[in-house]
Parts: sequence; structure tokens; C-alpha cells
Amino acid sequence: MEKILTKQEIEALLAAVFEGKIEPERELAREQGTVSSYDLFNSEAHKGNIPNLDIIYDSFIRYQRGTLSNRLGRIVEIKKMGAGSYKFDDFVQTLPSPVCMAIYKADPLKGAALIAFDSTLVFTIVDCILGGTGISAVPAGANRMFTSIELKLVSKIVKDILADLEKAWAPLYPAKMSMLRMEMNPRLVNIVPPEYQVVTMDMQIQIDQVHGRMTFAVPYMLIDPIRDKLKSGMQVDMMAIDPQWSYRLSQELLEAPLDVSVEVGGAVISLNDLLGLAPGDTIMLDTSCTSDLTVKVGGVSKFSGAPGLWHGNKAVQITNIMGKGREQ
Repeated sequence: MEKILTKQEIEALLAAVFEGKIEPERELAREQGTVSSYDLFNSEAHKGNIPNLDIIYDSFIRYQRGTLSNRLGRIVEIKKMGAGSYKFDDFVQTLPSPVCMAIYKADPLKGAALIAFDSTLVFTIVDCILGGTGISAVPAGANRMFTSIELKLVSKIVKDILADLEKAWAPLYPAKMSMLRMEMNPRLVNIVPPEYQVVTMDMQIQIDQVHGRMTFAVPYMLIDPIRDKLKSGMQVDMMAIDPQWSYRLSQELLEAPLDVSVEVGGAVISLNDLLGLAPGDTIMLDTSCTSDLTVKVGGVSKFSGAPGLWHGNKAVQITNIMGKGREQ
């Protein structure tokens, strides 16, 4: 049975430590050999980039480029500027002033993450939504806080961002992204303790000729439960599909030219008869004039149809669809 110290023994032990009669480090080294320190918050496991996380952001960019362009009625370009890893307190120091932050959750993962927007991006978004030119009247470098109306308008963009982020995460790990609140003061944002690590991704948003900055910050503790999935890259190939590319490809395929021919019928004659043909001779075909004709697309029989005339031109009315890939 494990021995448990009594209250008196604990008090005596603490008194010995305070008086210097016992040195805990030496006692531990004596019992366990050498003792090595381990920084839980800054260990090597928490340094560097998260594998395959950039692929998720690539997928998000493809979705968000179209979503934001439609929302603002402007041409929007988004590109990654670089990932980083910071203590949360150090990350907060890198944020511009003023800054607009959206705090969100990714259920069922524990904890919260944030998205930060610089003032240029916020003012440009607000101006576009309100029907302006996209060039804000607020001078560059103006150090004023955002109004409640501006935050409300930006929150609509945040909801679009979270919806696209949810779609980007879906092939790897289905998570429900939901906004908690908007914030302007970094001191009031405590998604993790100051010494905890966060992984960041900076993105440049270009709206017409204006450039702004958007930054994602995700705590390591939030994505640590799914590190193995990120490392193995499960279903990552699904994220590489660009929906706009697929749409453009399908549209181009619809415009591709095809060779369409109609078989009126056939006949078997000898080579001697063929060489003896002259203008006005008649060849009897093996197809009745009331029978459906075979319509071939690229040499493959695809349809059958009835012969006729349309505006003085010979035509075929499709009456049936043949089996896929059947050749004649």
C-alpha cells in the first residue's frame, strides 16, 4: 500500500526545506539519477509548422476568394504571407493598432481561436458594403477605434470566413465554426494563457488596389488532439480540388466540338459493280425508309432518330438514347 505523509510530516518536511536542511533538487537527483527540465509550453513538439495546415489554408483561400468578391462586388485576391509560431503574449504584441479581432470556436475541439484584421482592411470592407468606391475616407494611419456599426458590418464578413473555413476543414476533420464575439482591445482577448503557443498564418487581402492584412491565430492546444490526422494527411487530396477550376472545366467541355454523323443505311456490292457505277445509278440500302437511323458521336453510337426535313434541310429527330459506349 502506498505510504501517505501525515500533516505533521508534511510540515516538518516544508520546514526543513525552508531552513536549507534539504535541497529538493539534490534529493531528486539522488533517487532518480539525473533530472532534466521539460518546458511544457515551449517543448520541441510545439515548435515549427503544423504538417498540412497550410493545405487547409490553401483550400480556404480558394473558397474565400469567390465568397468575398461576391459579397463586396469587387475583385478580391488573397495570398498567404507566411506562417509563424509565437507565445500568445508575443503574438499580441505583433498586432497592429487599431486592430479588429473575431474570436471563434471550432466545435468539438476545445478552446478558441481568433482572426485579426488591420484597420485598412476593415475600413475598405465597410466602404464596399455601404456602396462606396472601396477607398476609405479615413486617412491612412488614423488611430481611432472602430464604431459599433463598423464592427457589425465586419462580423458579416467573419461569418462568411468561418463558413469557408468550415468547408476547408471538412475533408480532414469536420468542425462547426461559430463566432463568439468581436473585440478591439488585445488586452481583453485571452484565448489561452500568455505563455501558451499559437500558430499563425498571415494573409494579404487585395480589394481592387487596396491591400489589407488578415491573420489567423490558432492555439496548439486546440489542434493538438488532431495532430496525427494532420501529420498523416488523411483525405488531404480532397482539399486540393478547386471548385472554380472544376466549374470552368465543365463549361469548356460543353463548348468542345464533336463529330456527329447519321448512318442512313448500308449495302453490300461487289468491287466490279462499284467500279461500274455511273451518275444516276441507284444503290438499294438495307434500311427501310420508316426505320430509325443510328446517330454516332465521335464514331460511337449514342442515339437513334427518325429522318425528316426541317426548314428545307435534311434532319434527324432523336427518338431514343442508346447504351453507353456501344459501337457499331
